[in-house]
Parts: sequence; C-alpha cells; structure tokens
Amino acid sequence: MQRIYVGFVIAALVLLAGAGCQTLREIAALRNVAFTLDHVTDARLAGVDVQRLKSYQDLSLIEVAKLGRALIKKELLLDFELHVRAENPPDNPVQARLVRMDWTLLIDDRETISGVFDDNIVLPPGQPTDVPIPISLNLVDFFEHGVQDLVELALSVAGQGGEPKRIKLQAIPTIDTALGPIRYPKPIVIISKEVGP
Repeated sequence: MQRIYVGFVIAALVLLAGAGCQTLREIAALRNVAFTLDHVTDARLAGVDVQRLKSYQDLSLIEVAKLGRALIKKELLLDFELHVRAENPPDNPVQARLVRMDWTLLIDDRETISGVFDDNIVLPPGQPTDVPIPISLNLVDFFEHGVQDLVELALSVAGQGGEPKRIKLQAIPTIDTALGPIRYPKPIVIISKEVGP
C-alpha cells in the first residue's frame, strides 16, 4: 500500500514537472511574439463611413449636419476595428494561445479608453495572425475641437487622411498554459506606430 502511494506521488511530481516545463515554453513563446499595428477597418464617425473619405470636404451637407448634431449632444462616436498583427517567431518550439488581453488606447500619448479582448487566438510559429480589436471611442470625451478637426482626427486614426497620429496600445496579455491561464504582471507596449498619410 505504501509503495503504491509513493509511486503515485512520484508519478504526479513527474507530470507536474513536465507541465511546468511546457508552461515555461509557452510563456517564453508569447514573450517573443511581435505585435504591430496592421490596419483599421469599418471606421465610422457618428454613423458616417470614414473610410470612403479623404478630407472634411468630402462630406455631404447632410453628413456635416449629422456630425454637428452629434457634437452638440457630446456623442461623437468613432467606431472602428483595430487589427493587430501578431507574429510568433518560426523558431519558437510551441504555439502561443492568447485567451485575453486587457488594453488601453493612446493617441499622441494621450490615454483614451480601455477594454478587454477575450477571444481565443492561436498563434502558430511562423504564421502572422490577425487579432481584431473592436473599439468605440467618444472623441468629445478626450479632444476639445470643432467638427472639422474631429473629422480630420478620425480620418487620421483610420489611415485615410489628416495629420499623422501616434497610436499606441498598452496591453496585458493572458495566455492559456498547461497549468491554466497566466496573466502578465504589468502592461507591455505592443503597438507604437504613426498612422495617417
């Protein structure tokens, strides 16, 4: 009976040691993943399709009036999907599995909104992977400008025009491991890039 118990304990310790090594490899794999801003899609400002515009002058009178009403109501929402390119190096021994990412969006080093990406994304070695992050930002909460300036800001964020802006995403990734989800202890800057023309 004692031998069976001792054998069980040894077997359990071997399994835990193996799981621990696998966990360390998975953590190392995610730490080596390169995150960069790829592109923006589905950008709309108060319902107006921003990605068909090149400048404020491309707006119709109806659209200008719509944006003016939204500004008066202080609800000038810029909705878009920010696509992050995640690249797990080809020499990594294991795939990384991103299960959550707490993020904060900064524009020209100004902190705006925070959110949580909670999809399950597998990052195979050597295969760039798209991580789409839906964002809804009320520009009035962070920028005190008129309609034209805010339209130009929206165009810049969408990569369609306006003055170039520095977009930065601070994030705390969580990865799934053999021992359960492990969350990074502090934010990492995964994106730092100028967008705009």
